[in-house]
Amino acid sequence: MEKMIITGAGLCGTMLAIRLAQKGYEVELYERRPDLRKQVLDAGRSINLALSDRGLHALDMVGLRDVVQPLMIPMYGRMIHAQNGETWLSRYSGREQDFINSISRPGLNKILLDKADTYPNIRTFFRHQCTGVALKEKEIFFLNRETGEDAIASGDMLFGTDGAGSAVRKSMMGSSTQLSFEYKQEFLSHGYKELTIPAGPSGEWQLDKNALHIWPRQEFMLIALPNLDGSFTVTLFLSFDGHTSFSVLNTSEEVEAFFKAQFPDACALMPNLAGEFFEHPTPTLGTIRCFPWSAYGNALLLGDAAHAVVPFYGQGMNCALEDIVELDKDIDKYPGDWEQICHSFENRRKPQADAIADLALANYYEMRDHVDDENFILKRKIEMELEKRYPDYHSKYSLVTFKEEIPYDLAKRQGDRQDAFLLEYVKGISGISDVKIDALHEELMALS
Repeated sequence: MEKMIITGAGLCGTMLAIRLAQKGYEVELYERRPDLRKQVLDAGRSINLALSDRGLHALDMVGLRDVVQPLMIPMYGRMIHAQNGETWLSRYSGREQDFINSISRPGLNKILLDKADTYPNIRTFFRHQCTGVALKEKEIFFLNRETGEDAIASGDMLFGTDGAGSAVRKSMMGSSTQLSFEYKQEFLSHGYKELTIPAGPSGEWQLDKNALHIWPRQEFMLIALPNLDGSFTVTLFLSFDGHTSFSVLNTSEEVEAFFKAQFPDACALMPNLAGEFFEHPTPTLGTIRCFPWSAYGNALLLGDAAHAVVPFYGQGMNCALEDIVELDKDIDKYPGDWEQICHSFENRRKPQADAIADLALANYYEMRDHVDDENFILKRKIEMELEKRYPDYHSKYSLVTFKEEIPYDLAKRQGDRQDAFLLEYVKGISGISDVKIDALHEELMALS
């Protein structure tokens, strides 16, 4: 039985361990943090996740969708909050069956870890910090943070699913055989602060629980996603420096004044705003691109270790879980030939990862600057009508989010063509009543 070594027991690593175990491999899964099922997690570090079709397809593959279902809260669109207090729902799709789901990262991770525990061919080691990797020798070195002792794991394949700061990726970058290794890390000038709208007096949600709430303010924005306990996880995206930035919010009074001026309806629902603001960290937001993702045919990167993205398309987790679906195809196509498996996987998947990275960056500016723009609103109304009437039409958002059979890069190319056409089209009309919908549909289909 071949032995697989995985470093990183987050969503991607644990899902990978489960799938490899299901295929009959022996798996050792290593994680530097303690078992999250046995500790109180630090607040303020994890933006809520939006689980959609690509991630659900991966859960189907390992038989976990029904187990995860109770953790999910459907969100049918973006609830836009204007500064004057006006709100409106911009649906994600014109099809009733298309929606995304708010889900807790630790909640989902716990389910995956529980599932991993059911397989006798998976051994999981917590509090093991990776200190080095010998790629050619197929060895990973760890410090056992409980005992202070060193440990070595060796196997037939090494997998790096250890996130944006991946130790396995760093070892590939430093390998003398990887002189052509390409690496690029880009940070936004904005960071984020995680806050909370608590449940109401009777445990009720104080905003519509079936929407992703957005307060767009051009140079910054606030979003809120629902939690099962009636609360909302609220995230402020704001520049680190400048006239309106984290650098000028240094006192409770300044924070309260800023929120009352910019997000008055949200502020009224946040009794511990200032306390959370100063207690919680202000992480950065970045994109990582690298290539190759493999070395020697016996080490492979997946998930954020290979392609970390900013969170604005809600696809980071979905993309990471889809990695495992795509890898599974190559394992079946090239049984036992790990060099060919790695080569096929990374070359097929790299253009898709780059596409979703670009889409995520572009969507930040759309969410922040354009969702309350008149032309953008009219464009979305037209797209909703097209999706209601024509089974063969899908907006760019729908292509990316609800059509898991279409690779990200193809969805982006098709969606970009449609967007460019429609944004030009709406300049020549005054409203939805001016749209000749049948003719427009034919023109859009001709772009395919």
